[in-house]
Parts: sequence; structure tokens; C-alpha cells
Amino acid sequence: MSEIRPFRGLRSVPHLAAEVAAPPYDVVTTKEARLLAQNRRWSFLHVGRAEIDFPEGTDPYDDRVYAKAAANLKLMVSEGVLVRDPVPCLYVYQQQMGDHIQTGVVAAVSVAEYEAGLIKRHELTRKDKEDDRARHVAACNANAGPVFLTHRPVKAIDAVVNKIIGRPPACAVVCEDGVGHRVWVVDHPDEIETLVRLFAEIPALYVADGHHRTMAAVRHAQAMRRQNPAPRRDAPYEYFMAVVFPSEQLRIMPYNRVVRDLNGLSSSAFLERVQQRFHVTRTSDPVPKQPRTFCMYLDGAWWSLRPQPDLVLADDPIARLDVAILQDNLLGPVLGIEDPRSDQRIDFIGGIRGTSALEKRCAEGWAVAFSLFPTTIEQLMEVADAGKVMPPKSTWFEPKLRSGLIVRLLDE
Repeated sequence: MSEIRPFRGLRSVPHLAAEVAAPPYDVVTTKEARLLAQNRRWSFLHVGRAEIDFPEGTDPYDDRVYAKAAANLKLMVSEGVLVRDPVPCLYVYQQQMGDHIQTGVVAAVSVAEYEAGLIKRHELTRKDKEDDRARHVAACNANAGPVFLTHRPVKAIDAVVNKIIGRPPACAVVCEDGVGHRVWVVDHPDEIETLVRLFAEIPALYVADGHHRTMAAVRHAQAMRRQNPAPRRDAPYEYFMAVVFPSEQLRIMPYNRVVRDLNGLSSSAFLERVQQRFHVTRTSDPVPKQPRTFCMYLDGAWWSLRPQPDLVLADDPIARLDVAILQDNLLGPVLGIEDPRSDQRIDFIGGIRGTSALEKRCAEGWAVAFSLFPTTIEQLMEVADAGKVMPPKSTWFEPKLRSGLIVRLLDE
């Protein structure tokens, strides 16, 4: 089953929502956050990345930063920027990016179900990033940003959601990137009961984006259990806020790669090594048009790469991922990138930035860049169902959820 629970959401008042709504903390640098929050007193970046309220160079993991995040959240409440709903509700959150629309249900989901493998992951997490968000949850006593979950489509859920979005939204904003965000409050007991019952019939949910926020919630719950001699199964910390979208509505963009040097090889020697594992041809198109093809930018020119057929293990859900094919047959053996999680010679660029960002990096001195075909949502769920994890930076979801439109306090 997949348990969802209503909660008393802390929501931005409609006339300030455009100022409050902020990118997730982990898709902007401190420098970018400072610029985005400039002249925006109520930007939620003052909560998500509170180091921007300190002088440049301040350690973002300083205890004062977490205390400031909590203080900023309390100030937004006391000033009436964020207002709490009087009764527990579910919410519907819709995003529109160009012609693409995706609509999900906002609810509290179960930490215990994640621990039991009923909320499935597809990525490993880094302890330092877990530590950061766990400290943030504890300091703010809140789920400040939602986790992005998905499930296989259920027509009955779609029918309920479609009825809800036929009503005027409680909040509608278009952010600086042109993406529209709309929120509906679901406070009618019959609709809440129906959605809770329908979700209970779903065998599993999948973490699409937000693995570190998920683990932060899990670690916070585990810490609270240790502090309570008789922990309650229904305690607020036993749940975390998520937006749950049907998988058929989601769009994954590629997560491209750029490498600082050619591992001591000349360009011609590097190409010779690549040709031992790939069919290599010149191309004028920097975007792969089908799976198991790659585009490579080297010395100001684009090349098309297709792996030799025997390089792909068809019965292994990990090995047949494009990101794994590139890692196992080129980045590792040719360029010496053995651990892409920690190697400082490689960087990752979300597909939303386009291939021009790859060319720009190479113009700045990086040696070679790779444009990939995006991982599919079916591949993501297949890997998660197998209990495995994808290579790092395998998926880039767009549009991103905005923080600050709905916050869940843990004092219910």
C-alpha cells in the first residue's frame, strides 16, 4: 500500500506567492541564490539557503545559518506571508512549462514505508548532504521543500484530480523562468477519503527527485524515535511532505557530462581509443536522437558515438542505461574517471541548460563534453524495482518544484 495523509499546510498568501516561490535549495549555488533573492524580502531562499543573509564566505553549514533559516520561517509566519490552513488538507499542485503540464497530489507520506522499501529510491545519497538537510529539518521543525515522487498511472486518481482542477486554484503564479505553478486546496472530507483510499491500493511509490530530502526526513524520524521512550507511529516526524505525480506525465531531460582533461592523451590518441569501443562519425547535430547514441564535443567539433553491440548487457537494467554505457566504456577506461561521485575532473550539466552550455565549458578550458539521450521514467522504475541504484546524475527532471508555496510543520 501507499499511505498518504492530509496535513495543515503552511501556504504563501496569494498576492505574495510570486515573491515567495523559490527554486529548490539544491539547484542553485549560494551566489545564484543571493542574486535571485536580491530585493525579494520574502523569497523562500532566505529559508532554504539562509547563508545568503550572512556575509559572503560564511560557511553554509555554520550553526548560525540553520538558526537563521528557522528564524526566517517564523518571521514569514508572524508577518502573515505564510498562513496555516485550519484543518488537515491534501493539495493538488500543477506545473506548466511551455506545452508540458504535470499535476500531482501533495500529501504527507510515510517514513516507515520508505524504510520498508515501499517508497523506492534509484540513487545513492551523500552523507554530507544528508547531514545538511537533516539539520535543516531539525532547526526549522518543518519539511521546507517537498520531495518529488511518482507512481504508475491510476485512472481513478486522475479522475478525482481532474475534478479538483476544474475549480479555481487557491494560488497561481508564473515564475521568472516562465514556468506556471498552481495550487488547489483539497479540504472536502469525501475527496480526501477517496484519494487516501485510492493511494492505499498503489503497491509502491518512487523517488523521482529529492533523495537527500527524503533521507533527511528519515534520519530526523530515527533521531526523534531515539529521544522518545514511547515513539508514536502517527507522530508528525514519521511522515514527510511530497508531491506525487503519475509517471506518464513526467519529463526527464538528459544529464550531460564535461571532463576537464583527456587523461594525458592527445586528441588524436583519445579518438583512437574511443573508436575501439564506439562507431565514431562527425555530426552537425549535438543532440542524440535515440537511446544508446551519444554526441561528443572535442576541439570545437561534434562527433556521434554509437557503442559496439557487444558492449551492452541487455539483461542488466543498470548496464543498459546510457549513462552506464558511457561510464563503463569511455569515462572510466579511457578518461580515468573511476568514481564520478568524487572525481573533480568531471562535472554534470542539466539538460535544461542545452548543449551550448557544454560548448561554453570547453571554450573555458574543459577538454571534452558529452551530450546524452535522457533516461526514461520506465528505466527509473525498473532499476528501483530491482532494488538497484543508477549511476550518479542519471536523471534531470523539469520543471522543478518550487519551495515556499506549501510548507509542512512538524508540530501537528
